Amino acid sequence: MSKRFLLRDALSQFPPYVPGKPPAGDTGLTPYKLSSNENHRPPLPGVTEAVAEATQTPAAYPDPKSTGLVADLAAYLDVDPAEVVPGAGASEILSALTNITLEAGTSVVYPWPSFEMYPILAAARGAEKRAVPLLADGRHDFAGMLAQIDETTRLVLLCSPNNPTGPSVRTEELEGFMAEVPENVIVALDEAYWEFATDAEAVDGLAAFREHPNLVLARTFSKAHGLAGLRVGYGVADAEIATALRQVVAPFSVTAGAQAAAAKSLARTDEVLVRAKEVAATRDQFAADLRDLGFDVPDAQGNYVWIALDDEAAAAFEDACAAQAVAIRKLKGGVRVSIGADEALDRVRAVAADFAAGR
Repeated sequence: MSKRFLLRDALSQFPPYVPGKPPAGDTGLTPYKLSSNENHRPPLPGVTEAVAEATQTPAAYPDPKSTGLVADLAAYLDVDPAEVVPGAGASEILSALTNITLEAGTSVVYPWPSFEMYPILAAARGAEKRAVPLLADGRHDFAGMLAQIDETTRLVLLCSPNNPTGPSVRTEELEGFMAEVPENVIVALDEAYWEFATDAEAVDGLAAFREHPNLVLARTFSKAHGLAGLRVGYGVADAEIATALRQVVAPFSVTAGAQAAAAKSLARTDEVLVRAKEVAATRDQFAADLRDLGFDVPDAQGNYVWIALDDEAAAAFEDACAAQAVAIRKLKGGVRVSIGADEALDRVRAVAADFAAGR
């Protein structure tokens, strides 16, 4: 079919981003959405009130620099405000990183499967995508990624805990990797789910950032803080990199309501972390129950569990959950189940038990 307009040829190479399905609403059951790793807990006290107060004048633009939020984050993280870059979720920070590093003739290295935006962002910049398959246990293959880095490589993306498989990058793994990566190559550590991690060996991204100037952290208020609908996150980077990021982040992308909510939630981080560990305890029990049924479930460190299945079984499992008004996420090689209400997880357990009995 001929093109009517002068669009980029590279668009044909964009892998589609498929959001999590909503739950079926015609089953007679209470529907649950466990397909997008959303936080099922209610907002912390004061958060919705902060949003309402900050948005009383919707005609006014928000502070383009998120000055108050940046100051609060810098104090909480013990970094210089010049090293903090706010954005509309961690996704905007990752997009900005690809924008300041990638172009035609360059390459980006990342684990796969991992966050679905990685290949989309790389394709958008015209860079060569070098996806390195995960190890059998769902962990990053750091030796494989090192082997893919050459003089064209401008960016490496890491995900800890890895979405969708679940394991965290461990301190020893990252330190060994960073020792081998050229110092002028930027390495992004996507820590969207770091608050849920309970592995004693999980890397402390902030400590690693202080040791490696080419390491950039991408974090979000979407998951543990439960602010996904407000779209607010941040990057932590060397001041030189941070300055470049600010050049390409869209102006006013973090709304006044998002800034206020994030600041209010950040002030209650102790409560956020308690909640995250409660989710982690539920996650660990859910993962153990699935393993007891004979399913292959990697180490789970986010607010979700990965069930490794072939594509046919994954589709059938997703359909069976949908019949119980529970939406989960089928991806290549398995299904991802977000941690949600007890009733929703019990329905998934029942589906899993039926599957196990039918094997």
